[in-house]
Amino acid sequence: MATDTAATTGTASPDEPLYVNGQTELDDVTSDNDVVLADFYADWCGPCQMLEPVVETLAEQTDAAVAKIDVDENQALASAYGVRGVPTLVLFADGEQVEEVVGLQDEDALKDLIESYTE
Repeated sequence: MATDTAATTGTASPDEPLYVNGQTELDDVTSDNDVVLADFYADWCGPCQMLEPVVETLAEQTDAAVAKIDVDENQALASAYGVRGVPTLVLFADGEQVEEVVGLQDEDALKDLIESYTE
């Protein structure tokens, strides 16, 4: 099995997006990681598809965990966070929501936003 990297330290963030289904899973991700970028998306959303490689890069190159949340499958969760349009990115630091950004975003701007909470 190639899952050895997950067992190394509790401080390392996943190198790829985590697909989250429901509040409990999101709570687990935000409590297990210092900084989490939650990407509320929909498969039918063009800007969401354009943002996909950006969030994959952020998961790989930053100290933040990236959670992907399909709003069609998680309408209650999207509603709980006030998501009215997709893509919506919600940043959590130390388990608390600290930022929300709506719409297609530049990779560098998102990286700067994440780094402002990870340094």
